[in-house]
Amino acid sequence: MRLARGVSPWLLPTVAASAVTSLLSRRDRRWALAAVPLTALTGGMLWFFRDPERTPGPGRILSPADGVVQSIDPWPDGRTRVAIFMSPLNVHVNRAPLAGTVTSVEHVSGGFLPAFDKDSDKNERVVWHLDTALGDLELVQIAGAVARRIVPYLAAGAKVARAERIGLIRFGSRVDVYLPEGIAPAVSVGQKTVAGVTGLDRG
Repeated sequence: MRLARGVSPWLLPTVAASAVTSLLSRRDRRWALAAVPLTALTGGMLWFFRDPERTPGPGRILSPADGVVQSIDPWPDGRTRVAIFMSPLNVHVNRAPLAGTVTSVEHVSGGFLPAFDKDSDKNERVVWHLDTALGDLELVQIAGAVARRIVPYLAAGAKVARAERIGLIRFGSRVDVYLPEGIAPAVSVGQKTVAGVTGLDRG
């Protein structure tokens, strides 16, 4: 099973503690009180940080995240924001909606409200801009109450392929995509999405 880049600071200490307490429990069963939950935690983290291979879907603009469409909002400049909520059970690796060039990757400091909160727009986030065949495409990775670390994989100037991995939000949260003016969404609120597979626009 492939694991996401950027998980080592979280995963390695847990794996090490699980291994040590498991070995100690062979000498003294009392160590099992620590070994059992640590082993379970390690298994859970391996699941949380999985990074499966994906075959890009047929849509023109693909979902950047696994999750559920939380809201679809028209924006004053004519664009449409599609917000995708990621639960802790979703794959946390985000992917490029379109092929293009990364023109900017900006980290913006903020709070850590739950991603479903109406004020979560003020949370810690990373704002991406991609120069694509459809023009500028904005994508925002938003941290939540649990997800307090966003790990971009690319920097400004990088070429990116459609559905290529671009970053990780540890333990879920939210990803917003701004569909360019004149492009209608093909998804609806409550619909499940798969990163790099689900088409977001009517094409």
